[in-house]
Amino acid sequence: MKEFYEPMLYLSTPEHPNTMSVVAELKEPIDGAILKAVVDELCVRFPYFYVKAVAKDNDVYTEPNPLPMTVRNTWEPINFNSQQSNYHLAAWKYEGTRLALEMSHSISDGAGVLPYVKSTLYLYLCRKTGLALDPAGIRLPGEVIPQSETGNPFAGLDIDGAKEPMYTKQPTQDFYRVKVEGASEPQVHCIRIAESELIQYCRDFDGSPNAMIAVLLARAARAYDPDNEKTVTVSVAIDHKAMLGSRDNYRMFANIIELDFPKSRSLDDLLKSCTVARGQMMLQAQPENSLWAMKNRKLTYAKLGQLPLDVKLNVLAKSAGSARWTFSVSYVNSRSFGSVDPYLEAVYVIAEPGVFDIGCEIFCNDHNFVVTILQSFTADRFVEIFLNELSSVGIDYELLHQEPLRLCGIEPFSEN
Repeated sequence: MKEFYEPMLYLSTPEHPNTMSVVAELKEPIDGAILKAVVDELCVRFPYFYVKAVAKDNDVYTEPNPLPMTVRNTWEPINFNSQQSNYHLAAWKYEGTRLALEMSHSISDGAGVLPYVKSTLYLYLCRKTGLALDPAGIRLPGEVIPQSETGNPFAGLDIDGAKEPMYTKQPTQDFYRVKVEGASEPQVHCIRIAESELIQYCRDFDGSPNAMIAVLLARAARAYDPDNEKTVTVSVAIDHKAMLGSRDNYRMFANIIELDFPKSRSLDDLLKSCTVARGQMMLQAQPENSLWAMKNRKLTYAKLGQLPLDVKLNVLAKSAGSARWTFSVSYVNSRSFGSVDPYLEAVYVIAEPGVFDIGCEIFCNDHNFVVTILQSFTADRFVEIFLNELSSVGIDYELLHQEPLRLCGIEPFSEN
């Protein structure tokens, strides 16, 4: 039976692909031949990303994929688990000065893929520039892969003996749904904010980047649909493995804590609103909560192991893709890509908006935040209101991109 810490791949479906992407914008056009050579070379250092899905033993597993990972000179999407992607669950693409790694979110999260992206950029830029850049903090071919990176991230913890935490939040069922405007075509808006400016506002208003953005999203929802009386719900991503002390492991153990913004609670006082949001976060983001979540994940794996694979590939996957929050906020704090930072214009993260109406990915690198707003419709009015909220509290911003959301999809997993 599959171990509880292995990827739950069957939660990705064509309707809910559950894919993510890390995008790097460089200051010079991308050389595709160099990029492909680097991607091929790094297979020996990051073999756990060069995998395919195989159905066996009543489950779907990842196995090494001997075919090369695709590197495409286009921003147009392809499907994972298909001939287009050589049956990989990850792929690279580039266009002009941008390159991107796209991946099944079931395998890893933003923090988990960053070392791979950093290594790719490092080797690429060394060869593109002809310079011997400083390799500090870079994982390179020839290194021994440590057990902490690939093994059980919870080894040594008493997961079976975990006790129910003192506080667990019950999800809000009848929450506010963002009113769809325009065509049903996903859009992404990339917004750059100086790190010094946003962090100063967080200090002044007792916030953190994810708490402050959650409050501003809730305020934007009130302005967007002022007559709606329902509670705005925001999921804020946390990393269970990091909460329990395992930061090196590549696997996907992101989960969420939930913030509620009922209509009865005024959001006019930014300091008070951020304090309340941080309080909600601190109650839920505790090691005891993460240990309890892992115990329940282990029990869930044991129960699912007894179900036929076709049930897991259909019924469970569809239920997992149903909407559960108004907004989602995820914060990946890189701070630096090391010696390649001078060659980067921007780095940001995109995730497929499947279980929320509007998603927000926050990425910090080289003294700048890039906030990506992901929505399932084309109209810009909500984003314009959110930008007005930034301006209303004195935060300057730069709109980097406003374009269709083009993320890889996925072919259905087959039992054959």
